[in-house]
Amino acid sequence: MEQRRNRRLVDGWNFADVWETIASVAPEEPALVHGSTRRTWAEFDRRAGGVASTILTHRLGRQAKVAQYLYNCSEYMESVFAAFKAGLVPVNTNYRYVDGELVYLWDNADVGAVVFHGAFEERIERIRGSLSGVQLWLWVQDSDRSCPSWAVPYEEAAAAVETVRSVRSGDDLLLLYTGGTTGSPKGVMWRQDDLYNSFSQNAWRDPTNPDLAAVAARVEARRRPVGLPACPLMHGTGLFGAMGQLSQAGTVVTVPSTRFDVNELLDTVERERVNVLYIVGDAFAKPIASAIEAEPERWELSSLIAIISSGVMLSEATKTSLLGRSQRLRIIDALSSSEAMGAATSVSSSGGTAETATFTLGEHTRVIADDGSDVVPGSGAVGLLAVAGHQPLGYYKDPAKSAATFRDIGGQRYSVPGDYATVAADGTLTLLGRGSGCINTGGEKVFPEEVEEALKQHTEVRDAAVIGLPDDRFGEVVVALVELEDGTSIEPRSLIDHVRETLAAYKAPRTVLIVESIDRAPNGKIPYARHRERALELPSVTDC
Repeated sequence: MEQRRNRRLVDGWNFADVWETIASVAPEEPALVHGSTRRTWAEFDRRAGGVASTILTHRLGRQAKVAQYLYNCSEYMESVFAAFKAGLVPVNTNYRYVDGELVYLWDNADVGAVVFHGAFEERIERIRGSLSGVQLWLWVQDSDRSCPSWAVPYEEAAAAVETVRSVRSGDDLLLLYTGGTTGSPKGVMWRQDDLYNSFSQNAWRDPTNPDLAAVAARVEARRRPVGLPACPLMHGTGLFGAMGQLSQAGTVVTVPSTRFDVNELLDTVERERVNVLYIVGDAFAKPIASAIEAEPERWELSSLIAIISSGVMLSEATKTSLLGRSQRLRIIDALSSSEAMGAATSVSSSGGTAETATFTLGEHTRVIADDGSDVVPGSGAVGLLAVAGHQPLGYYKDPAKSAATFRDIGGQRYSVPGDYATVAADGTLTLLGRGSGCINTGGEKVFPEEVEEALKQHTEVRDAAVIGLPDDRFGEVVVALVELEDGTSIEPRSLIDHVRETLAAYKAPRTVLIVESIDRAPNGKIPYARHRERALELPSVTDC
């Protein structure tokens, strides 16, 4: 153990080395809590080692891909730790995806092993024949059903002895798949060294050059935080929040419900004395604020010192409501994406609440014009956010999209994911949104053309346009304008159900408007801005 703690890494930070060091320093401290299940750091380390050794017996090569197809649970972070231990690459998987979406994702990612909840067994049964590259299926029990014959019980793997120590490096990857703005999911390639340094520079500030002795000293000297990702670990906000908590020798708490239950969440915050809550915008914050307002004496939440939101902006009214319940609470609205960490932040406290969509630029962030020059503060000019520092390598197996997003500007590499903003004279940034038609609904990204194509597969639909309209809770909701074939009629609900047969439910329109024509331009393009204005001007829109 002492050798592990004092070994100095020469090839970059690797999460497995860091977490093993923490386990050696604080073995009996809690690492994972999920309902009544509690795992110490020693158990976390031991079980992840068993899973790592089990995966390696299936002869997966170095940096082979391991997909997490799981609801929030302790096994999620254990299997991520296992992948890091084995020199393999975790791949997040959206559990809302349907058959075709899963096949595309795992094929695109070259997945060799899948860790999955038993609830997804029937779906996997249907698609296994299309996934010849998957060598191992690890089954996580979540009901009374037995493990299928083609899978290995996760608990059997976790009980194995860690027998193989793989070669590790700061160059080892984590793949974070995002729906993005290009239709199909794409895998953002993060080097572990870049990701670790990104976390560290904003939180615990370990040396840039890796040193496990420094980690051990920090763990021994500092208080260990308790964090709860309320959002899914399958998304960057949840996963990165959990990884940051663990790297501080903290505890990651998750709630058992597979659907957001605000009462369960607040009960858990109170019971586990949670310090940091990770959420995605008003879709989480507004129900939390409403529940506390309705029953102000029900929960004792004095342990909570920070709410961190990323992915969807928080409204000023919601922040004000939450801050009114605590003098010590801070709300941190982080402007980050899968492709760009630390672009900007907005910090609110009882001393003052930041306005909606206003941020302070990060240390390595610029707002640039089309020619790469900086937008002049106070000019009112609109520019693109560009973030330097520790950023991803690019998109997996997609050099063209990588070149478009990760650019060389003045001899320095920047991530430019497509967020438009203006900069006030005092340097305050106002975010305007993505320049594409990407719809962000409750933290999920929906690409309009994908939904349009699903609608047009219906025999009575001639054409379709999909837009996002503002929504107080979810940020945006998906709205479809549909042009029918001559002489036909259909109930909007039927079209919504049709989309849900081929796409994840969150991608289906909440509202369908039947229109005479989509009014495509001669070049075939859809006038999205005009349709958005048209929908907003309607006296009433029926939510289906």
